[in-house]
Formats: sequence, structure tokens, C-alpha cells
Amino acid sequence: MRLSAAASDFMCLQQRATLLFLSPFGGALLAALVLLPVLHVRAQKTAIDEVNVYVGTGKGAIGYGGTMPFVTPPFGMTDWTPQTRQNKISVTSYEYSDPAISGFMGTHQPAIWMGDYGYVALMPELDELKTSPEARKLPFTHADEIAHPDYYSVSMQAGKSRRIRTEMTATDHCAYLRFTFPANESSLVMVEAARPGVPGFAHVDAAANEITGYNPDRMDAHLGPLKLSHFKGYFVVQFRKAFQGSGTYGMEPAQAGSAIGAYAKFKTAEGEIVEARVGTSFISIEQARENLKLEIPDWDFKAVQLKLRQTWNEKLERVSIEGATEDQRKIIYSGLYHALLYPRLFSEHGHYYSAFDDTVHAGESYTAYSIWDTFRAEHSLLTLIAPERIDGMIQALLQDYKEGGWMPKWPNPSYTNIMIGTHADSLVAEAVQKHFHGFDYQLAWDAVYKDAMTPPDGDTTRRWADREPHTPYEARAGLTYLKTLGYIPTDKTAEAASSTLEDSYDDWCVAQLAKALGKNKEYEYFLHRSLNYQNLFNKATGFMQGKRSDGSWANPDEGWTEGTTWVYTWAVMHDIPGLIDLMGGRDNYNARLDEHFAGNHNVHSNEPSHHYGYLYDYSGQPWKTQAKVREIAAAEYANLPGGIDGDDDCGQMSAWYIFTAFGFYPVNPASGDYMIGSPLFRRMSLRLTNGKTFSVSTENNSAKNVYIQSVTLNGKPLTTPVLRFDDIEAGASLKMVMGPAPSRWAADWKPVSISDASKR
Repeated sequence: MRLSAAASDFMCLQQRATLLFLSPFGGALLAALVLLPVLHVRAQKTAIDEVNVYVGTGKGAIGYGGTMPFVTPPFGMTDWTPQTRQNKISVTSYEYSDPAISGFMGTHQPAIWMGDYGYVALMPELDELKTSPEARKLPFTHADEIAHPDYYSVSMQAGKSRRIRTEMTATDHCAYLRFTFPANESSLVMVEAARPGVPGFAHVDAAANEITGYNPDRMDAHLGPLKLSHFKGYFVVQFRKAFQGSGTYGMEPAQAGSAIGAYAKFKTAEGEIVEARVGTSFISIEQARENLKLEIPDWDFKAVQLKLRQTWNEKLERVSIEGATEDQRKIIYSGLYHALLYPRLFSEHGHYYSAFDDTVHAGESYTAYSIWDTFRAEHSLLTLIAPERIDGMIQALLQDYKEGGWMPKWPNPSYTNIMIGTHADSLVAEAVQKHFHGFDYQLAWDAVYKDAMTPPDGDTTRRWADREPHTPYEARAGLTYLKTLGYIPTDKTAEAASSTLEDSYDDWCVAQLAKALGKNKEYEYFLHRSLNYQNLFNKATGFMQGKRSDGSWANPDEGWTEGTTWVYTWAVMHDIPGLIDLMGGRDNYNARLDEHFAGNHNVHSNEPSHHYGYLYDYSGQPWKTQAKVREIAAAEYANLPGGIDGDDDCGQMSAWYIFTAFGFYPVNPASGDYMIGSPLFRRMSLRLTNGKTFSVSTENNSAKNVYIQSVTLNGKPLTTPVLRFDDIEAGASLKMVMGPAPSRWAADWKPVSISDASKR
């Protein structure tokens, strides 16, 4: 076991060994010193020790997940990470291959292709102040790091055989940092408030040992319609040790255009620790200070870290595994860690700043919903492992609707117009289907009905290109045409073919909410409109294909979003039986699906393909689903920095693996149904918040025995490849007998299409 896997359990020993770490040979000496405590801690390893926060942080043979090694609580508002590069849209703060650190950052960047906002960074330094990222970089190696969700530390080379050690732990809105310095007349902590070109602010109150400030930067501000004049990310940094000197930089008129920040200077003895508490807020500096008072009232780093450790273990230990290898356990718990980061909290002890009307409100709020990605499985996973958050997350979307006019599709923290469809409709419908009641159903109906019926401003005069700057809120681009033609034409609207198909699914979701509210006329209307996907099926080719406004077929490669006709032909999540009928029956459907996989058209690194491995369940060949999902899981995930094939996208890639490991997946998440695949392990259990336990256990499970021979649910034979949410919530026991060859289990199940159901 590596030293880092148990470090947080012997913090006192670390403190006694600080002088060793500060020597050139400190790492090896400390490793020898703590060998016995490490072995002792290993026997008491808990779920958080199974998390590898490096998974997804580096490029490798499988892929690059675009993740960062965050120290933060589940759904924490501000994430804390070592900063190896200046992040921006398409660049994260930490990349595993980087050799130096330039800061320790409170960031709100949720995914690699989204921007940051309201950030703050601290950096310990020696001798003189260095404000630019290049000048302040200090080399390190991964052997110098200890990284967990509750604790991070690193020993950096500071020149002249000196080292500086930084440690971090965190709460929902705050962080606690410790800097261990060598003996030095001028040891500094720099606080970067804003980057060059950003009109930030920094202030020093030396009498209070405090640095405060803010920045109004929103890297994605150009992608949405709103100008937020009151938006700022505020911070308060409090030091335990009195300043020997201090000051600000970049604040003078002559320094316009430079970075902005402040610093505190200390005289330190060998191995002396300088402690700092950082409060963050989007409401005010006073609220950042209040967040600190409420969350880190005392100078007790260990207490804060232990509380965060307990918080993570409570969530992670809701899932237990038997029969997994060490690497598989780490993939599972690292995936749970990633899935439990988003959506992130955006309220502060009963109040929140709204990035939709630029004012402060009472209540609870969340942001960072990567909905085009996460509606598929991430949110479905949260209904099982974090159901206590669902009502607040849905209500937050409805508050956004009240304050900004629409539910957002990718709030970061305001509208960004990224991706297509209005899949917040799916989140709302799923919550209603799964009996969550802590939000306003009528307000939810108003919001989804507007999505489905109101075209965005300028709908027929704009192309709505991806990432087009300064547009009105996009909502369902091309809805004007869809309401008259039954599809969105490729010659009028960008990404029209994909939008037609995804809008069909969203219409099905709106229909489900109408049904739940007893709105029968609206239910029938939207259920019928959810069949619009049929208008893009080209019977001559057997593929989905875009259409022009005159009704002619577009070029087969035209009109898609991050995919091709091969990808989107299978996008009918709400009516797979109807797609089977369009293709001429099961035989043709299965032959085309075989061709899809054989031709390497299944791109698991991007979300539209995530449910495709489960599609054989619908067509009488569930054994192919069992083999295919095992194959994908083995090929696309590893316990490595490059162990996720494609951006994790706020937990969606991780959620796929967790569901697949359990042996089922939400092909249509808003339905409450899960399609059964092939469980990866001997047993997995989910401890539910209602006090019950759901378990999946298998006999004869192995890498070769991937095929289901028989299934029982609570002791009774299950003959359909479908598990219901209500079964899980009741604390069901699902048992499977596995074997090395396909069986006829569930092969005779024939689901009903929407068209057939509506005739009954």
C-alpha cells in the first residue's frame, strides 16, 4: 500500500516528521518512519481510501476524463485543487503530467470544456513576492503528494535544498490550508484575486490578519444572454499567525491590466506551520466571513478534515462490493466520488445569489448541471445514492425558471446555451415518476410546458450554432419549424436532426408530467408529438436522417450533434419498440445493431452512445447486451490517471460504470425502469436512506461467466430484463445465476411501442 492511502489517519505523526520532509532525503526517511502505522491503518481502510482522485486527471491509453483531484464535500460549492496550470475553457487547473505547482485554487470549473468563475488561489513562496504563474511555480513529484477527497498535501521544491509543504481540507464553502515553511526571514503567502484583464479587488487588514477580495470573472459569460452586473466571487482569507508584512499588487492605476491580489509575509522557524482559513461566497465578503464562522469556527485542521472524511464515508459506504479486485473497487469508489460532486451547491446557509436575475434570494440552490450528459444516468444514480438532494436540485431548476424565464440546460452558473434539447424536462419527469414531492408540481408543469411550446426569441432568424456567443436563451432551437413540419429542418437550424430526436424524448417526458397531474388532453398531445422521431427515419437506408424544409432528405452527415447517423439512429430512448418496428422487426434491428458495434460506431467516450449496449434487451437477444456491457466496462475504464475514455462530464461517465457494475442501466431514465445487463461482481449492495438495503448477488460470476442463466427477484423468477425503481426502493434482493454460454433468459419479452400502447 502506498503511503498516501492512509496519510490522513496519522496526521500527528506527519507533524512530528515535518523536519524530515524538509530535508532532501525526507520522503524516504518519513516512509521508513511510518511503515508500522501504515500497516495498521490498512487493516482499518474505509471507503474513502478506495477513491483514486487522480482517475481522469491525465491522458493515457484509455482516455482523458478532464477531472481534477478535488478536496471538497459531496456537492460542495467550492472545490479545492492544486493548480499546475492556469485553467480556462478547455483547460483544467490540474494535469497529471505537469511537473510544477503554481497555486492552490478554489475553483468552480465543473468540466474541461466549461469555464471557471469566482475563483481564488493561494501560493506559499520564499524570499520575494512572485505573482505570475510561471514565476511562482515550484517543482514536485507525485511521490511528494497525498491526495484524497478529504485531504491533499504536497511537498514542493523551493530552491536551495528547501521545501514548502501545503495541506488542504475543506467544507461546503470554505477551505483550511496549512503551509509548512523552512527557516526564513521572508516566507510569504500570495492570494491571487483576479487574473490579468479582470477587474478584481484585494484588501489587507493586517490588524485582523485578514485578506479579502473578489473577482467578477465568468469565463462562459459570452455564451449566454445575461449580463450580471452584481456577479462576484468573494473571498476572505484569515491567518492564524500575525503578519510581519503585507500588501496588495495590481491595484494601482499604473498596474492596470496586471493580475490583482495581496500577500502576507512571515518570519518562520524551521518546520513552522502557517495556517489559513478561506471562506468563499457569491453573496458578499461579509457572507464569506459568516461561512467561515459557521463552518470552520476553530483553528483545528484535524477536526475539519475528520468531519469531511466522515461525510464522504457516509455517502460512499452506501455502496458495498464483494468479489472485486482492488483496481475494480477503486474504479467504483472513484466513480462514486465523481458522481457525488455535481450538481454543486450554490446557496449559502439559507440564501443564494441568483445568476438568473442578479439578486440574492432566500432558499436553497444548485448549479453545474451538465444536463445533456447527466440526464442519462448521473441524475438517476443520485435518486438512489443521494435522494435527500433531489427535491432541492429540482426546485433550484424551477427557481431558475422563475428568475430567468427558462429552466437552464447548462447553468455555469447562468445560461450558457451549450448543447441541445431541454433535458431538464427529463429531470423533472424522473423526479415525479420516482415520487419526489419536495418541489412545486404546478411550477414544474409551467416550466416544462414553456420548454415544449414556446420557441426561443429569434427562432427563425438564427442558426443556433454550437457555442454561438451572445444569443438569447436557446431552449428548443427550431421549435417553430417542429410545430408545423414535425421535424426541425437542417437548412434552417444547426444540429437540427439531433434536436428533432432529442426533442421527441423531451416531449415524452412532458407527457409523463401531464399524466401525473391529470392533464389528459396535454398527455395525449405530447405523447403523440414524441413520435416525431419517426419523421426522420429513412426506410430506404434504414437510418435516421435529417430533412430540409422542403421535405427532401439532407446529406446523411448533416444536422448532428457530436455524432453521426450511426450514433443517432439509436437515440430513441423512450420508444425502442417503435424503432424496432420502423426497422422492419427484430431480425433487421439486431442485424443493424450488430453492424453498429462491429463497425466501431459505438463511441462510448461521448454520452449519446451510453445506452446502446443495453438495446439488445428489447429485441430478444439479451445475451448480447450481457456480453457487450462487460466488454465496454473492461475497455473504457481503469484505475489510472488516463482511466476514463472521454470527459467525465460531471459524473455521467462514472455513473455508467456504477450502474453497469450493479447489472442494470436506465435506458429511459424518466421511466423509472432499469434494463438488466451483466453484474460485474459477486455481490453489490446499496444501503438506502429509508433504512432498507437493495442487493444484487450472483452465482458462478467470473470474467468468462458473463451470461445470465436465471434471475429471481425476492425469490420469485424474473422473466423480463427490467428492474423497477420501486423494486429497488423496497429493498429488493436480485439474484442471478451466471454461465459461460448464452441462455434464453428473457429472450421472449416483447415490450410495447408507444403507438401500440395508444391504441389500447
